[in-house]
Amino acid sequence: MSDDLVRLDGVAKHFPVGGGFFGRTAARVKAVDGVSFGIREGQTFGLVGESGCGKSTIAMLLVKLLEPTAGRLTFEGADLARLDRGAMKDFRRRVQIVFQDPYGSLDPRQTMLKALIEPLFTLKVVADRAAAVARAERALEMVGLDREVLKRLPHELSGGQRQRLVVARALAVGPRFVILDEPTSSVDVSLQAQILSLLAELKRGQGLTYLLISHNLVVIRYMSDVVAVMYLGKIVEMASSEELFTRPLHPYTVALISAIPVPDPEASTIAALAKGDVPSPVNLPSGCRYHSRCPYAQTVCREQEPPLRELRAGHYGACHFPGVAASAVPYRPES
Repeated sequence: MSDDLVRLDGVAKHFPVGGGFFGRTAARVKAVDGVSFGIREGQTFGLVGESGCGKSTIAMLLVKLLEPTAGRLTFEGADLARLDRGAMKDFRRRVQIVFQDPYGSLDPRQTMLKALIEPLFTLKVVADRAAAVARAERALEMVGLDREVLKRLPHELSGGQRQRLVVARALAVGPRFVILDEPTSSVDVSLQAQILSLLAELKRGQGLTYLLISHNLVVIRYMSDVVAVMYLGKIVEMASSEELFTRPLHPYTVALISAIPVPDPEASTIAALAKGDVPSPVNLPSGCRYHSRCPYAQTVCREQEPPLRELRAGHYGACHFPGVAASAVPYRPES
């Protein structure tokens, strides 16, 4: 759509696997394989799925830490593959990422002041040190940290402080679009709600657009306007958050939602849990990639890959039998 701030069209990222004669490529890992979606300005777009489904690879593609094997990525209507040097510097400022491991994304020998002001000079956001320090202090204030942390090294901060610090570093340059890759995975439960509330408040106050990547469906539902479910490099379902969580159509989505712990001893039924392990992304199953784990798979599922199509207004799914899992008799895996 022309009004999408961010757009992916048929994006793929395949990683070669060695092992052939004379170092030839023996196979390819299809980490992302033909993904298309758009994110409108002001939205929080949730991307969910099991580990290894391609979520973080999409994040790396969107910040150009990886180049796509195929497809097109655009930001503000501009093709990311055609940005010149000046446009690339502006892109680096307007698109930021918060990695899931804040400690790993900080230099252990660098004070927090230097960690905050270095991107400001690199991207030419400020002209002098005084302006950089003032901007860093404002960023800390936005995330609820005291200026005293600027003197500290990463190991001298708590997990929650480090997470807030990397959010402040991303916001200090004045981005328009922020990618949040598992933003609460490194903090304990008592801090998760604080971090999520902070991110929601910053979105409203700064007019930000988010891509929220997580395997935690509770976080995704709380934060997201639109949710896409990924499985083995492809999107299998996409809809508004309310629609997807109340009327899921794909068996994999139903399995994920059914696995959410519910604090009710009477609600012990588990519906349509996925069977077995995730297939190898090197040797993908024929037909629907989920058929080997789906309790409702038929012959057509093993032979034909279902396209992602609109099944209801604004609700997309890639399934030959959409809705069957949600309406079927609860499935219990063998003990």
